[in-house]
Amino acid sequence: MSVAAAVVIPPEQIVLLREAQHVVALTGAGISKESGLPTFREAQTGLWSQYRPEELATPEAFARQPDLVWQWYTWRRALVRQAAPNPAHYALVELAGRVPSFSLITQNVDSLHRRAGSRDVIELHGDILRSRCSSCHAIATDIDEASPSPPPCPQCGAPVRPDVVWFGETLPDDALQAAFNAARSADLLLVIGTSLQVQPAAGIVPLALQAGASVIDINPEPAIIPDERVHTLAGPAAKMLPALVSAAFGPA
Repeated sequence: MSVAAAVVIPPEQIVLLREAQHVVALTGAGISKESGLPTFREAQTGLWSQYRPEELATPEAFARQPDLVWQWYTWRRALVRQAAPNPAHYALVELAGRVPSFSLITQNVDSLHRRAGSRDVIELHGDILRSRCSSCHAIATDIDEASPSPPPCPQCGAPVRPDVVWFGETLPDDALQAAFNAARSADLLLVIGTSLQVQPAAGIVPLALQAGASVIDINPEPAIIPDERVHTLAGPAAKMLPALVSAAFGPA
């Protein structure tokens, strides 16, 4: 018996997904954790256990100790590259081909969605495998990621940094507006692997509800959202999401 067949999906959720014209998925750290990738704070092990991630992931830390911050991200990039997309990532790729319109918004920086085959991913917090200049902001390619110090920008010579959003920085306006626009036009929002504790991403849910969308919250411990249009599907995304897609549209 397949994993999808072993999961019972509530009929109303099957109908919601099958009849949706624009599905929006919002993903967080939980979906990546199911790929064996530790969350932001769980990742502090070994040499790095003496540091708090909130103290390293800041512009001030990079200005003060650029080598330390760069080496931390070199270590974190290695963790990301060791991880692989899981069935939940692939289920979103499948879903994108089954519905009239689909948007994928992620708070994750691990590129697992794109590695699974998702396209046009709205990355609210950037991509840890991508680097950009700390001064001119140009995306930097052909740099020595293994360098103990931040490589110089090929265009202006300033130190290169990870292309992620640090504490104290604002989210990229184009990504945030794309996410808000998707939420406003959705008739079904899937909340996957996020506790909805971080703003402004947490505002996507009330925005979708205000626009008349329904919500399916797929998490081991679904967030408490007091609205009759919010449906919970309690369980790991790698198990529940493929089952939901299969129940709505049949096996891939």
